[in-house]
Amino acid sequence: MATTSMATRPAVRAINVGVYYGSNKVIEGVTMDMPENEITAIIGPSGAGKSTLLRCINRLNDLIEIFRMEGEMWFGDFNLYAPGSDPTQIRYRIGMVFQRPNPFPKSIYDNIAFGPRINGFKGNMDELVEQSLQGAALWDEVKDRLKESALSLSGGQQQRLCIARALAVEPSVILMDEPCSALDPIATLAIEELMQELKKTYSIVIVTHNMQQAGRVSDKTAFLLPDENRVAHLIEFGDTRTLFTNPTDERTEAYITGRFG
Repeated sequence: MATTSMATRPAVRAINVGVYYGSNKVIEGVTMDMPENEITAIIGPSGAGKSTLLRCINRLNDLIEIFRMEGEMWFGDFNLYAPGSDPTQIRYRIGMVFQRPNPFPKSIYDNIAFGPRINGFKGNMDELVEQSLQGAALWDEVKDRLKESALSLSGGQQQRLCIARALAVEPSVILMDEPCSALDPIATLAIEELMQELKKTYSIVIVTHNMQQAGRVSDKTAFLLPDENRVAHLIEFGDTRTLFTNPTDERTEAYITGRFG
């Protein structure tokens, strides 16, 4: 399991977050602090609202017309849902890596340069591309192929490219939604090792269905569980090692030992 730092300041704070799609409530009353420079894992069975909660952090749910959130979501000292806040700018500060690698049908170089260009980057683009690929542990594998299509890369390389693409706009937080579910074990190990390096600079929140992965990489773990009405609740949140070895709620123990879900 990952070691837990002494950092206490939250990078992201959810306060009594509830989520609705139309009149249908899907999450109720989630309060949790996701610390700076740590990896916070969100686990739970299918339909537990894990990805929905994750997408509240960078306001990606705003793209769903019937979405509505109550409660508060804070990014440092900034209220992410304050009136007049710009979701596009929020997504530059809070990057996202999706379940399946989704490189643009462009060159490796242009995949990395795309975000900075539209964000008005004025610095040395070659240096930024190299720095971003270095940060995603991909530079040595692609430095002689930068003009080739990103679609020519393997699945694991494509996912690291997507991480590099997120790093290029200099976020503070990186969200990862099942980032290894489409990858083989070797590529998964590479991503997990990369996460340990990235948390030295970034704060990471990961949704994973793989409890072993949560145990290996995360410092904090949140366990979400839907009730009989399919409304998800935060059952337990705390240090990963403690939650996995000595959970306080019997439902957490039942889930992590495989008795349900």
